[in-house]
This record gives sequence, C-alpha cells and structure tokens, in this order.
Amino acid sequence: MYDIQQIRRDFPILSRSVYNRPLVYLDNAATTQKPRQVVDAMTEEYYNANANVHRGVHYLSQRATDLHEAAREAVRDFINAGKTEEIVFTRGTTESINLVASSLAKLLKADEAAAQQPFEVIVSTMEHHSNIVPWQMNGFRVRPIPMTDDGQLLPDQYEQLFNERTRLVSVAHVSNVLGVVNPVEELIRTAHSHGVPVLVDGAQSAPHFAIDVQRLGCDFFAFSGHKMYGPTGIGVLYGREEWLDRLPPYQGGGEMIEKVSFERTTFNQLPYKFEAGTPDYVATHGLATAIHYLQSVGLSAVNRHEQELTDYCRQRLMQIEGMEIYANDSPTHDAVVSFNIRGIHHLDIGTLLDRLGIAVRTGHHCAQPLMDRLHILGTVRASFALYNTREEVDRLAESLQRVAGMF
Repeated sequence: MYDIQQIRRDFPILSRSVYNRPLVYLDNAATTQKPRQVVDAMTEEYYNANANVHRGVHYLSQRATDLHEAAREAVRDFINAGKTEEIVFTRGTTESINLVASSLAKLLKADEAAAQQPFEVIVSTMEHHSNIVPWQMNGFRVRPIPMTDDGQLLPDQYEQLFNERTRLVSVAHVSNVLGVVNPVEELIRTAHSHGVPVLVDGAQSAPHFAIDVQRLGCDFFAFSGHKMYGPTGIGVLYGREEWLDRLPPYQGGGEMIEKVSFERTTFNQLPYKFEAGTPDYVATHGLATAIHYLQSVGLSAVNRHEQELTDYCRQRLMQIEGMEIYANDSPTHDAVVSFNIRGIHHLDIGTLLDRLGIAVRTGHHCAQPLMDRLHILGTVRASFALYNTREEVDRLAESLQRVAGMF
C-alpha cells in the first residue's frame, strides 16, 4: 500500500504553517523537500566519518571513501548503468551539461578550425536554459526541434536538422514547464542512425519514474540530487565509457591526475578524470540515501501516485473560468501542470497563492524560448512529488477560484 501519511511524516517541513495556514508545497520541479532519513544520514557522517576521501590511510578516510563509492554504486544501480566507471559526480544537471559541452568543444577544437563553421547541437524547443547556454558558450550552434502547440516534437523536422556539422543531440527527458515526456528512445535511434551521440537531461524524469540508460541507449544522462529528495549541490553525469575515455578533462586539480610534473600531466582513470578536487562526499551519501528512500517506496508506486494527482489537478483546474493549461492535450505528461488564468498576471496569482499558504512557481521557468513559442511571458506551475495529496490539489483549486473571483 502507498501510505501517504507515513511518507509525509518523513518530511518534517510539510507540517509547518505559512502565514498561519498549513503549507501546501507544489514547487517540486524546482526542488523537493528532504526526508529525515537523508538529513540524518548526512549528519551521521559529519559526526562520525568525516574525512577527505581517496587520500588517507586512516580509518575515517577509509570509511568516508567506502560511503562515497557505495553512493556511486547506488547511482549505477538506480539508472542501470553498465559499470561504476560510467558514473561521474557533479554539482547537478547544469554542471553535468557544462562538463560535456566544455569537454566536447575541446575535443572538436582542431576539427572546427578546419571546418570554418561552428559545429551544431540539436536541442528541443522546450529546453531549460542550462541545456542551451552551455552549448552557445562553447561555440556550438544550437538548432531546436520544432514542436506542436501541445508540446509534441515533430519527428520529420527533427530528421531534417542533421547535417555534416551535427555533433550532438541534447534533449530534456521531461519538460520542466509542460510536463511532457519526450520520446527520447525514438530521438536516440534517429540520432544514432546519423552517427550522432545523445545527451538526455533527466532532471525532471529521474525523481518520477524508473530510468534504464542501457535500454534508452543514450550516450550521456544527467540529473540532480536536490530534485529527487537528496541534498543540493550534488548531481550525476552518466557517460558511456567509450565517450568518457575520448573526452578531455573538464577541470584540473587534485584527484583527476595520474602523474604531474612541470613538463606534463597524465590523467587518472575513469571516473576520477572528471572529478577534480575534494568531492562533496557527504552529499553523495545523502544522494544514495535519497535513492534508497525512493526505491523503498517503489518508483512504480510513486509514478502511479503522481500521475493520479496530475490528472486530478488538470480536471479540477479546468473547471475555473478563464483557465488555460499548457500542453493539456498531450498524450504524455508527468507531475507538472503549467497554467494561466485569462486577465490575471501569473506573478499576481503566485503572490496571492503564497498568502494562502500554497507554494507554486511563476515566471518563465528558465525556458524563455519555450515562452516565446507559446507567445506568453510566463506561467504558474504546480509540480508534484511523492508526498503531495488530493486534498492539497483541492486547496489549490479552491484558492485559484478565490483568486479568479478577486479579479
């Protein structure tokens, strides 16, 4: 059974009040709350096993190293990677994408100079800025896959984007604005038929349903700990071993080296080649604990619960006059409902909901090109997690009805 009350007891912040009203937290696509198990695990390590990893022969260092590498194995198992060497710890999805962008640009530098034109990366129209800006900063031309009004990518037009300068496809698994689940397996098959590798931004998918990178066939997969009940400042880049071997290091420093002299440096084996400096080894333990928490609840049960909430929310909100839900007709959506109410600015809606104890996200959600495509400035976004309830959806709908009446 899915014991929602027991789950909610694991998250102490959910019992607090905001402006003398019970908190309804619906900003999970931005960051999730943390269960006491994660906080306790990190506190326990700080108090009993805090020492720098990989570098010490003493007990505390070895214990911290064991926890850190156990976290790597937990991640490998969570996404079904082939080996732990393919798991690189980063600060989050953003850094993971920046790592690939920077390293790939270095790898292609000589070829690009000869080509006289910039290499290209194919993305989708609905990408987060963190999957647009790093490519531009590293000299790539970004080419977006067009989409329909309900957020469906157009496969024929996608196919036409490939040319001799295409070097990567980088797409969101799930849109952080629309909640649309993109057909990444099909996108990957098409890219591979052109000999082009694929990076999948899994920031909005890893918390909600099971990921199998081997089944997907992607070459890279990135996600963040803080969006899946883990600590902030920790994330993961999965990369196929053959690609990680080819790419040069992202940063230089300690840990990522094999041998250093004033004349030259040779680099460490995978995955440490990409992990310069002291890692946040306590956060990796927190991430592993969050993964184990998700697995104990069951990702299929989490997905089923969140889908029911999302469908219920869409049904309730569509009863409000002037309501527009974006990508409402999409056949696939996951844990996100973005909307506007005609005649009311999204920031006003978010501010008034806040005074009623309801936390939602407003604005362009770091997806300005998508806002341009939809011909709007921003939306109100309600996003769900494993601890949200139908009663909270009712609170949202009733509060929105009240807000609409005020205008």
